Amino acid sequence: MRIERVTNTVSLKRTIDSGTEEQRKAVLEILAQVQKEGDNALRSYTEKFDGVFLNEFKVTDSDFKDAYAKLDENMVQIIKEAAENIRDYHSRQTRQSWMTMKDNGTILGQKITPLDAVGVYVPGGKAAYPSSVLMNVIPAQVAGVERIVMVSPPGKDGTIPAGVLVAADILGVKEIYKVGGAQAVGALAFGTETIQPVDKIVGPGNIFVALAKREVYGNVDIDMIAGPSEIVVLADETALPNEVAADLLSQAEHDERASSILVTPSMELAESVAVEVERQLLLLPREAIARASINDFGAIYVTNDVEEAIRVVNELAPEHLEIMTKDPMEKVGKIKHAGAIFIGRYSSEPVGDYFAGPNHVLPTNGTARFSSPLSVDDFTKKSTIISYSKQAIKDNAPKIAAFARLEGLEAHARAVEERLK
Repeated sequence: MRIERVTNTVSLKRTIDSGTEEQRKAVLEILAQVQKEGDNALRSYTEKFDGVFLNEFKVTDSDFKDAYAKLDENMVQIIKEAAENIRDYHSRQTRQSWMTMKDNGTILGQKITPLDAVGVYVPGGKAAYPSSVLMNVIPAQVAGVERIVMVSPPGKDGTIPAGVLVAADILGVKEIYKVGGAQAVGALAFGTETIQPVDKIVGPGNIFVALAKREVYGNVDIDMIAGPSEIVVLADETALPNEVAADLLSQAEHDERASSILVTPSMELAESVAVEVERQLLLLPREAIARASINDFGAIYVTNDVEEAIRVVNELAPEHLEIMTKDPMEKVGKIKHAGAIFIGRYSSEPVGDYFAGPNHVLPTNGTARFSSPLSVDDFTKKSTIISYSKQAIKDNAPKIAAFARLEGLEAHARAVEERLK
């Protein structure tokens, strides 16, 4: 793992993968076919890309029963407990509608309304994540979304991974379809004979899913265009090299393009972590993926002191940030940009991925500078409330009319002046 002395600035910001022109053309073709042919297009693409022909896409009670039979009961209980933690955390994010009245009778306010329907994309194959079900569905449920639709690509046996179905069933999600890729995004956005359209699409996917989400934005809302996973560990000489290395590799095993960075003022720690990363790499089942990630996107930045290390962290604006220093809580206030902050040696990043409660859908690629984790707010919309009294319009109509005429909008001015006649 390369070690660099920080001389000026560093950057984790990589260009968001926009795909190749061929990939974009393929996605546009798929979306067009789904709009034109509906279910027939879904069947054709599912057979082409997933290797299975399906007459019916909807998951049945029998599918749920088979999923439970495949999953250990202890694992079912773990998923239930994780769901409780996640629901408890997100229930604290809810906002209430409000109104206020001024002395002249003016009423102003804000009305919070949940979205009617949300589609949740859950990856399949080697990236089948039950945790994605929990993190995307629960905040929508807490927000009050009435219809939650889940799509996930089937395996060659025509099934969705057991953990994914069990997680969905625990949450009470029953409208689930065995369809993935850009065609699933198209079905959620435009609708087919079987799948009714939704208002927003959330959840991770491959480059074709990401491109499809980008193309349908405007017809529906989307959560974000997420890049590869990232972790930055801010550590000093008090951190243990084996723990730092393990946390760096926890993200490296996600994807060859994942980024794992250590920022430290300690050269001794830097050198020890580099050795430990190599030792632990040899023991990983996904060694090839993790090694490619570490070689291409991994780094150890050595700074002059902790203050400079914090500056570097804020420049990186990482998806995940671990603070493994002496008195880590004292450093939190100086962190301006990070999707999720893990404080202290016992707060390893996977704690947040699966169990603690906060959402693991986080801004990547430096977008933590201006965006936030998925939350209950993402599944609501806000309407402003304005009620002017007779006295209020009498007092303010001349000012409003003057403002309208400043912008050259005479009809605006006359609309308020009509009330004074």
